[in-house]
Amino acid sequence: MHAPPSEILLAEPRGFCAGVDRAIDIVEAALAKFGAPVYVRHEIVHNTFVVNDLKAKGAVFIEELADVPPGATLVFSAHGVSKAVEREAHERGFEVFDATCPLVTKVHVEVAKLAREGYEFLMIGHKGHPEVEGTMGQLDAGIHLVEDVNDVARVQPAQTEKLAVVTQTTLSVDDAAHIMAAIKARFPQVRQPKQQDICYATQNRQDAVKLLSREVDVVVVVGSPTSSNSNRLAEVARKLGVPAHMVDNAGELQPQWLEGKSRVGLTAGASAPEVLVQDVIARIRALGAVSVRRMEGIQETVKFPLPKGLKLNPPTQA
Repeated sequence: MHAPPSEILLAEPRGFCAGVDRAIDIVEAALAKFGAPVYVRHEIVHNTFVVNDLKAKGAVFIEELADVPPGATLVFSAHGVSKAVEREAHERGFEVFDATCPLVTKVHVEVAKLAREGYEFLMIGHKGHPEVEGTMGQLDAGIHLVEDVNDVARVQPAQTEKLAVVTQTTLSVDDAAHIMAAIKARFPQVRQPKQQDICYATQNRQDAVKLLSREVDVVVVVGSPTSSNSNRLAEVARKLGVPAHMVDNAGELQPQWLEGKSRVGLTAGASAPEVLVQDVIARIRALGAVSVRRMEGIQETVKFPLPKGLKLNPPTQA
């Protein structure tokens, strides 16, 4: 019989980032102000628990704007939308609140600015991810997706005099650097983002998993299968030779993953709430872990304001 785990190490930081906090607050503020239903295009963030919680409060998640009744309140998800979706929402006369993460919006603004200067773009990202569709949909043409080094060798921009790179904000920092190196080798004069597009929270969570992986025998990532940044956290651990498992909730944790592993590392993707982390801690404790230790790490203080028209009045003092 293998010994049960004795210690849980918590990555710091983990879980919700400022963009996710803001997106959830926007849906809740819209529900408070306008009442149910509030329609949300695409999952507000990629987390099953969060989406189900908002559904219970009156949010209706849709993919097609045709499914939203005229005059309804509509929220765009944190991942951002294409210009075509923006135009359609405007034409259909919805009351729109944009929960696009400001760090994604920053990429959209950069694309628009450089496109006016005649640039074409290579976008490093995952095909089919809503953020990629939103960013690539800022332009009608002239933006090419590269998912890996092989794509870099194959891509054929119409011109290379003015070529710029943008990236999805939730990529693996190391993978993106690898692809960027291939782009620079093929297109030496390419314009890189002034500050990398990968967001601070993605970077911080990946750095924390690198530190965590040195000290543990197995890593558990709390996150939904659709969450890009959660998947990247598991990959980071595996690349360092540590087995890693993703769970959407504590019920998915398999006891055999922890057999013979004395130290369990625990983290959560940027869209996973802390309540799920606490549930997983309780489950691992039930399997025998006696102590929980929080690792040293960056304290995040970023806060993004709500859009105009959704600022809730501060509570009055009793």
